[in-house]
Amino acid sequence: MSLSLEIELLRSFAVIAEVRALSRAAERIGRTQSALSQQMKRLEDIVDQPLFQRTGRGVVLTNPGERLLVHAQRILRLHDEAMADLCGKGLSGSIRFGCPDDYAAVFLPSLLRQFSSQHPHALVEVVCGPTPRLAEQLKKRALDLAMLSLPEDKPGGEVIRRQQLVWIGCPGMDSAHYDPLPLALSDPDTLDHIAACEALQRAGRAYRIAYASSSLAGLTALVRSGQAFAVITQTAVPADLCVLNADAGLPALPGVGITLKFARERPSMLTSAFAEHIRLTLPLL
Repeated sequence: MSLSLEIELLRSFAVIAEVRALSRAAERIGRTQSALSQQMKRLEDIVDQPLFQRTGRGVVLTNPGERLLVHAQRILRLHDEAMADLCGKGLSGSIRFGCPDDYAAVFLPSLLRQFSSQHPHALVEVVCGPTPRLAEQLKKRALDLAMLSLPEDKPGGEVIRRQQLVWIGCPGMDSAHYDPLPLALSDPDTLDHIAACEALQRAGRAYRIAYASSSLAGLTALVRSGQAFAVITQTAVPADLCVLNADAGLPALPGVGITLKFARERPSMLTSAFAEHIRLTLPLL
């Protein structure tokens, strides 16, 4: 009797290969550790080769295991695509997606609404924060995918859309009346913070950082109070605040690029589908 690679065995195998521990894999799949061990014993019997090697910290793939993982991921991807297409239900599962505040406020409602209509059983968990904090989360694999900002003169990935940084202030605020210039800026390692300080230093304009926050709501609240000027992307400027780039007292600011970055070299099919949706949709918003 010929043996075959069963989808459920391959799915369990792929999860173990990702988390590198039977206990964590069992929790994610919803099986007991004993049942999962039996599944992997059955899979090893089918391929007639050891797939895992136990270590003090969990399990690692053997050479045959690494080779099988490449095939398993391809088989699972094609299987899930076929089922989603034939059943008309789209993909299912969850994604942890990171996005800066300003992009979330402007782009996410439309992006999520359109993606949900295509994949109603998919859940996108959104984590907002500045690009440097999101990059840290990606390295820890606390996120699956993140939308990040890049300096326009130092591309470090595929730029999906470009944004212009702008000075904003409360109506009636005149930058010429302030010396030093009070600023409300994001974290010190963010592009808006760096761009504002470098531009003012080149222009020889004195400034002080009156407020620092990683929250867009916090920055715009201080600007609304008339206590400071801020730098954000142009598309995120609230209707009640003014863009001041034509102000002769404020130096020109650079633009930034928007890119996507995965936490893993081999992202899940759902994560890849959401990334492709963003690539196709974001330039049109």
